[in-house]
Amino acid sequence: MWPRVNGMRALELGHPGAMRAALNALVLAGRKTATTCLLDEYAEETEGLEYVGERQALLDSEGRSIATLEYTGVEVKPFAEVTWEHARAEGEGDESLEDWREVHRRFWEGSGTPVEEDTVVVCLTFRVMGDIGPRRRGPA
Repeated sequence: MWPRVNGMRALELGHPGAMRAALNALVLAGRKTATTCLLDEYAEETEGLEYVGERQALLDSEGRSIATLEYTGVEVKPFAEVTWEHARAEGEGDESLEDWREVHRRFWEGSGTPVEEDTVVVCLTFRVMGDIGPRRRGPA
């Protein structure tokens, strides 16, 4: 189950530490407005998909909420069908769709999940609703 903050599900980008700090900074700067998840992770975590209009707390590496995100798009598709528009919206500086795919394959493979062209992913787009300040994880 994903963490909960103030009754909302929470989003933890990347790995804790420098990676998460960098990704969160991109979100807060408005450069990162999308992310991609593996569909299988939802089953592993016993979580349903996000939905348009859902709000989630964005967490830092210490489990503090640093902003509220609202989902503006949710698409389920094979990895091979992720578009350059979505990849570019992730705001991580990839220069092409091929670069984005390679970076994401390495990330997921490093976490123990090889990704093939037909691996199903969830493409999420969001907007920052506001900074709610540091808050600790709590019960749902």
